[in-house]
Amino acid sequence: MTQAEANPRTMGQQETNLGLSRALPNGSGTEELVPSRYAVQVGEIEVLVISDGVLPLPTKMLGHNVEPKERAAWLDGMFLPPDAFDWSLNVVLVRSGGQTILVDAGLGLDPDLNLPRAGQVVRRLEAAGIDLASVTDVVLTHMHMDHIGGLLVEGVKDRLRPDLRIHVAAAEIRFWEAPDFTHVNMPPGFPDALRAAAKRFAAAYRSYLRPFDEEHEVAPGVTVRRTGGHTPGHSVVRLASGGDRLTFAGDAVFAVGFDHPDWHNGFEHDPEEAARVRIRLLRELADTGEQLVATHLPFPSVGRVAADGDAFRWVPVFWDY
Repeated sequence: MTQAEANPRTMGQQETNLGLSRALPNGSGTEELVPSRYAVQVGEIEVLVISDGVLPLPTKMLGHNVEPKERAAWLDGMFLPPDAFDWSLNVVLVRSGGQTILVDAGLGLDPDLNLPRAGQVVRRLEAAGIDLASVTDVVLTHMHMDHIGGLLVEGVKDRLRPDLRIHVAAAEIRFWEAPDFTHVNMPPGFPDALRAAAKRFAAAYRSYLRPFDEEHEVAPGVTVRRTGGHTPGHSVVRLASGGDRLTFAGDAVFAVGFDHPDWHNGFEHDPEEAARVRIRLLRELADTGEQLVATHLPFPSVGRVAADGDAFRWVPVFWDY
């Protein structure tokens, strides 16, 4: 099975295995002019990267510990606007060993934030023909609202299976009981929204939670490992099968982090530790040559990491049709 099966005309068996519907000219979801899902094969493990949309944020979020002129120079070199741009929001659906695993759940729909181009993951799962009741496990890289919000959309919980397992680091659960925002640099309103979302999530899904300490195998070849940094319980998901490997890095890596891994992101609760985590992870990925997917890299965010002196270089994959 190859990535070419992401093409609606050739999805064939992978569409069947993932429960995806064939995108016919008059089918659901075909009003979108930009693709919102992309299939990847990791050995015997099937992966579907799904776009939850985009989140417009100030560009100063990319490196609030550096001089504005440094940040402006990087943005100019990347042909990005100087003041605000759209952050991608990506989740992945994984099929391994008879389990269907959703890694992160997107932003959901928070009417107070007025973010109409985000929170698309539930609709896009439906457009792919994926029944929420078929999801056996959810893995949360952390409990920021753009990773748990999809589970808080009205009616979603009722459509999930009663024996659903939600895997999240125990340190993350403890952190959100009394979160510390003293080192973040977020736009106004976000700290209150993050607190509220985490509180709602913990109340709604406490009985579904399967906390782990440092590392846990969710399914054959699917392992979640706590890294800390971004949040105390932030975790990455490693996929390994038949010699192939892929890491879903959550919020450990942002687009600017390849050129400037020491720049602090405004949503990092421990920016210095987050930078150390990022550098260790990027060095590891450069050494192994495995594929990388991350929440806020441009969709479909599938690529590899190359070492470039003290920095790194992002090498996007060629789309496979």
